[in-house]
Amino acid sequence: MTATAFEIDELEIPESLDGPGGRDFSAMVHVHNAVEAAAYGTELLAVRADELLPQYRLQQYERRRIFLARSGGAVVARGMLEWSADEDDPASWFVVEVLPECRRLGIGTALADTLERVHLESGRPVLQGYVPHALAPASAGRAGEVLVPPTGFGSVPASDPGAQFLLGRGMALEQVSRGSVLRLPVDPVMLAEHRARAESVAGSDYRVVLWSGTTPEDRRADLAALYTRMSTAEPLAGLVVVEAPWDEARVVQEEGALQGGGRTLLTAAAEHVPSGRLVAFTRLSVPADRSRPTEQEETLVLDDHRGRRLGMLVKTANLQYLAQQAPQAPVVATFNAEENRHMLSVNEALGFTPIGYEGSWKKSTPPA
Repeated sequence: MTATAFEIDELEIPESLDGPGGRDFSAMVHVHNAVEAAAYGTELLAVRADELLPQYRLQQYERRRIFLARSGGAVVARGMLEWSADEDDPASWFVVEVLPECRRLGIGTALADTLERVHLESGRPVLQGYVPHALAPASAGRAGEVLVPPTGFGSVPASDPGAQFLLGRGMALEQVSRGSVLRLPVDPVMLAEHRARAESVAGSDYRVVLWSGTTPEDRRADLAALYTRMSTAEPLAGLVVVEAPWDEARVVQEEGALQGGGRTLLTAAAEHVPSGRLVAFTRLSVPADRSRPTEQEETLVLDDHRGRRLGMLVKTANLQYLAQQAPQAPVVATFNAEENRHMLSVNEALGFTPIGYEGSWKKSTPPA
């Protein structure tokens, strides 16, 4: 293959995998999985096209444009630009992924140029993206071998292909998130002990509420408020993120898209008994094929209720719930900002171990 033996076209998100565009959508997901597997050295994080399609088709809150690079008729790379439907949000989010065997042929550059052109035409002044990076070697640490974000937490190998590519495009590493996995089953005695200690600290003002699938109607308003807070509550380093307002309708639609892909949400929340409101929650996304990895979704404790071990309480409760609902589940996967020491400490206590890192990159762009 030569540097010019490829073409780029835009993929319209298909209505189904069996109809027009479905095959290309599946090929795009294959590229994504292959790139992550090459970076992390495992296929544990692989996703399925039928799971993603309903989420990609939900464009009311987050918009997407997808471009594919083909060589010899085969999809060998993808580029995607995402942005909030909120016109006041100044950022676009991008991803460029090229099959390892097709790199250094100009494909990634051509896709990135395409995405950046679309971004510039939008008038949004900030371009940001997430990129998977391999674990830094244990010997790394001498100057030049790793890149450290301004937060001072975490690093990525300076020689990482994704890092070199983004540096060459004038982007800066802003934050590093740790990818971790928890091998299942977890020792039930250990889980029970952690939960008991958390309950002791929380006291009688809090109780755990569990549900599987969509959120009960009488809890949707609380969950919408938690998601709204979640959008800016996580450590963000120098990334530009505006609050994403959630309401009950959005809860219904987002959960419906996830369920449409065959996944089931397991939710553990902490209710503040005196007020009857939910003040903390965590969610696990379980695939229809229970032998595949479960994804750890959001975890949040509202500011006024922190310091009472509610994070550990809801996480242990949900892992116990997972053991009941999907005892054959092999692993739980999660990502956390390296500066989020409190959540990392909870995860480490439960047995999560790192498998790789995700870099958050950013650059400001001139007006169109």
